[in-house]
Amino acid sequence: MLVPVAFFAVFFAWPVAAIVTRGLKVDGVWRFGRIADVVGDSDIRHVLWFTTWQALASTALTLLVALPAAYVFARLDFPGKQVLRAVVTVPFVLPTVVVGTAFLALVGRGGLLDGLWGVRLDTTVWAILLAHVFFNYAVVVRTVGGLWAQLDPRQEEAARMLGVSPLGAWRKVTLPALAPAVAAAALMVFLFTFTSFGVVQILGGPTFSTLEVEIYRQTSEIFDLSTAAVLTIVQFVAVGAILAVHAWTVRRRESALRLVDPSVTARRPRGAGQWTLLGGVLATVAVLLVLPLAVLVRRSLDGGFGYYRALGDADGGTFLVAPIQSVVSSLEYAVAATAIAVVIGGLAAAALARRDAGRLVRGFDALLMLPLGVSAVTVGFGFLIALDKPPLDLRQSWILVPLAQALVGVPFVVRTMLPVLRAVDGRLREAAAVLGASPWRVWREVDLPMVRRALLVAAGFAFAVSLGEFGATVFIARPDNPTLPVAVARLLSRPGDLNYGQAMALSTILMVVCAVALLVLERLRTDRTGEF
Repeated sequence: MLVPVAFFAVFFAWPVAAIVTRGLKVDGVWRFGRIADVVGDSDIRHVLWFTTWQALASTALTLLVALPAAYVFARLDFPGKQVLRAVVTVPFVLPTVVVGTAFLALVGRGGLLDGLWGVRLDTTVWAILLAHVFFNYAVVVRTVGGLWAQLDPRQEEAARMLGVSPLGAWRKVTLPALAPAVAAAALMVFLFTFTSFGVVQILGGPTFSTLEVEIYRQTSEIFDLSTAAVLTIVQFVAVGAILAVHAWTVRRRESALRLVDPSVTARRPRGAGQWTLLGGVLATVAVLLVLPLAVLVRRSLDGGFGYYRALGDADGGTFLVAPIQSVVSSLEYAVAATAIAVVIGGLAAAALARRDAGRLVRGFDALLMLPLGVSAVTVGFGFLIALDKPPLDLRQSWILVPLAQALVGVPFVVRTMLPVLRAVDGRLREAAAVLGASPWRVWREVDLPMVRRALLVAAGFAFAVSLGEFGATVFIARPDNPTLPVAVARLLSRPGDLNYGQAMALSTILMVVCAVALLVLERLRTDRTGEF
């Protein structure tokens, strides 16, 4: 547990504390009165209210739309399932600025859905909510569906044989077993939407603003670092309270689960109900996920392949290298970040899953999620301030970007692996130890076969998150080695059809790279481990 604690202390707590100190400490004197001034401002209170209720609405809508898909991927077997699973995950790795732009092209003036049924969605909060569902759909599908696929269906079948209705059996048997995964997915969706930046920045206009947008505005436009520091503290406290309640709730509801090989639980659809559900999920994916992605591809081809050819030219201004080089940089960063996230997250999950874990260790469970709820803008600035002098001068080092990306990837690794690790029967470990197995062999022979699938899913999530991380990376990526999201944002910030077309082309490349990576992961999972 010491390694994860040290990692978060150095690369999260220290940078955040540095930026808050810089904002509230003036000439060596703390200005705590600034907190009351900022929180008491009516405009700030409006931002806090909108941030909270839109996050709750986005989370509820995402669960409502995505839970049927989690069942379909867990229990039904149909042609193209692996490809569709990758398609579902692609939106999650897109930079939020690209997601906002795609939905603006769909629902904005002149867009494909402009004025459909007499409604202008771009002038309402519905555009933001739908974009959030688009972005977080995969979180629910893969987090809940991953556990659902491993639940023994015979338990539900036994309840039905005793006279319980199908809905009652699901409510009394399956839902309690899924509760930790549903809670974890809901928490991640809430945190992402609570700290939403790019989507609200583009679709919200002057009417809607979240805490993240306001922090960015106060930092980069108004240059009021003290207000940004207060908003960071407010965001930190709110997210910390939510995580504490969530950790307490999950501990009360978790129980040992009977897990089976997912390859024996997925069956061909049977009956009109299952076929209708499958058709509904496919239609939802087509309209909600594929259509915005198709808009991006179409926009990238507006000038033929000219936008793609232009990516190979360096202009010496915004980019010191050709924009296409960001593809290689992103892959290198993502691999390094995934390795860091899997090691740190795996160690943390193993420590948290122990039955004899102390209260202090269990409390670290909630703290691991804080990077998802704290402003990425704050973390990025904090890296530049805190890690620029000995004994840890990393400002000019390439490792700074993977470290920032891993901060966001670790919570996904922990949330994905922890329910499965806690479900492993401790008596199996004890029996192996009694037979003389070393702790390492116990992990390799007992735990690893049962968590192998969860480990691969966690690695896939960490890789995908690293490819799409933007908030912190935009401040620390070097001009001669930009990531794909940073390159897209820089192109979008420049006027002209050529820059916009290149941004769409790079976004399309990012989608393809992600889809290929996820398909490889799905193939690896199927060929070597079945569906386990």
